Amino acid sequence: MDAQKTLVRDVMTSHPITIDPEAPLATAVEVMRAKEIRHLPVVDDSARLVGIITDRDLRSASMAPTLAEFLPPDLKQAIDGARGMLEELRVRDVMTWSVICTRPDAPVAEAAGIMFDRRIGCLPVREHDALIGIVTERDIFRALMMSIPPIRGADPDTFLW
Repeated sequence: MDAQKTLVRDVMTSHPITIDPEAPLATAVEVMRAKEIRHLPVVDDSARLVGIITDRDLRSASMAPTLAEFLPPDLKQAIDGARGMLEELRVRDVMTWSVICTRPDAPVAEAAGIMFDRRIGCLPVREHDALIGIVTERDIFRALMMSIPPIRGADPDTFLW
C-alpha cells in the first residue's frame, strides 16, 4: 500500500456508530466503552452530522465529581450538586459542535496533516453532506504501517512485525 496514493475511503471505518444529540451523556459513555471507541459522531433525526463527542469531552464533563474526594466537606456538597446535574446532561451539552470533516477521495496524507495541525484524533468522512465514515489516528497509523516494509533483524525473534 502506497501511503502517498492511499485514499481516506481505503482506510476509514464505514458506517460509524453514531449518537443523537438528545441522548443522555451516560449513554455516550456506555456506547464508547462497550465499542472501545474514542470518537462518536453526533447526528440529528435526518442523519445529518451536527457534532462529535470524544473521550476528551467526556473527561472534561466528568472532572468535578472525580475531584470531590480531594476537597473539604463544604466543597464536596457543591460537587454533589454538580453530580446531580451531570445525570441530567445530554450529548448536546458537552459535544464539539464545529466538526472538521474530510471526503472519501482525500489522500490519507492530507487527512493526517489536518489531524496533526488541528490536534484532533479523527475526521468524520462526508460525501454529499452525508456521513459515510470516520477516519481516526489508528486508521492513519495502520495505513502507514502497511506502507513500510517489515524491519527485520538477523534473528527472526527480533522482527518488529
